[in-house]
Amino acid sequence: MADGRNGGGRPREGTPEYEWLYGGGSGGEGATRPYRQRPGDDESTQVLGGPGTHDADLYPAYPPPPPGRRRARQEPPQGPPHGPPGGRPPGRPGPAGPPPAAPRRRRRFPVLRTVLLLVVLWLVFLVAVPIWAWNNVERIGAMPEGDRPADQPGTTYLVVGSDSRAGLSAEDRARLGTGSVDGDRTDTILMIHTGGGEPVVVSFPRDSFVDLPDGAGSTKINAVYARGGDEGARYLVETVELNTGIRIDHYAEIGMGGVADVVDAVGGIEICPEDPIKDDGAHLDIPGGCQEVDGVTALSYSRARCSKNGPPECPLVRSDLDRVKNQREVVSAVGSKAADPLNVLLPWRYVSLNKAATSFIAVDEDTNVVEAGRMALALRAIGGGARSCTVPIADSSANSWDDARADVLFGAIIADDTSQITDDVCTESGLAP
Repeated sequence: MADGRNGGGRPREGTPEYEWLYGGGSGGEGATRPYRQRPGDDESTQVLGGPGTHDADLYPAYPPPPPGRRRARQEPPQGPPHGPPGGRPPGRPGPAGPPPAAPRRRRRFPVLRTVLLLVVLWLVFLVAVPIWAWNNVERIGAMPEGDRPADQPGTTYLVVGSDSRAGLSAEDRARLGTGSVDGDRTDTILMIHTGGGEPVVVSFPRDSFVDLPDGAGSTKINAVYARGGDEGARYLVETVELNTGIRIDHYAEIGMGGVADVVDAVGGIEICPEDPIKDDGAHLDIPGGCQEVDGVTALSYSRARCSKNGPPECPLVRSDLDRVKNQREVVSAVGSKAADPLNVLLPWRYVSLNKAATSFIAVDEDTNVVEAGRMALALRAIGGGARSCTVPIADSSANSWDDARADVLFGAIIADDTSQITDDVCTESGLAP
């Protein structure tokens, strides 16, 4: 096809559209571009420019292409059949509007992290203190061997308050008014049963006569512990099981100093004697009515006992029965006060309470911290939520039990069916209504 060139590659005459490239003479007529020609140069290698030339002269616009030579429109590359994510064809702009905002980085709050750290440390403190205190609890081999009642439903605890002066300094004995009586006695004996029904707390009058194991005769129940230590605890458990038919699952013992320390650790308790009490033997002299007392006074109140032949200012005429009532009142008040949230929120009180609760307590070797917690909850329930009874007795001397009513009470505990315990069987004094 003719392209405007002759066979020698030179443009034909009359093709002005190429003269700007190949030259059209030396600037004479027919030349379309100014250029500077050096002698001997071929027209196709002329040097453009020179003095007096301008850009508009050197670089004029392209002339339009000849008809029929227009470039085809170049289409943009096609993407996948379904286009990019979002359904928009490639190369096409998205909907009008501002570009999406970049995701904001979440700010870190050092105050929140500090609070979370404090909460974690507080939880660790709440767990660590009881574990530390529990590791200081004395263990007693209180569970007897040999012939014992078979396993029974529910759980039964035997909790005793010992009047042992062992471990008390001369200053402690003077502060608590305990004297220096030789031998160990159990001022308080409580049996707590928990199971499928209502919890039951049973108090044993300390002057009750009971049969001793192995046909060794009988004695007051508070004297069974006289041997003290592991041997005294085992002998007491064995004696209670023999006379009640109830299997004792766990044993706990509280010393005299422990009562005063726990009361002080919870900030004192409230007691409500009906009449003024003055008992020189218990170092107690308080008015009647409800009043806040410290640990020493609470201990004296739980130990006070006056005979019916005592002075007029000591109105306790039923001796041991009123003493049992006072002991339950103190235990219940301590349990209720220990549940005060301040005992957890105030670190010094929390530490004092755990230390006091474990410094004068001993438990059997099979009691773990979970069982101890259940025992504490049952003791707290004495003031409400649990049946509180005294072993049925025949008369106010409390020397002998009312066997018929006692058998009903003990049988209901053995069967873990406390609904069988009626009001005529369970009374506060143990006497029939």
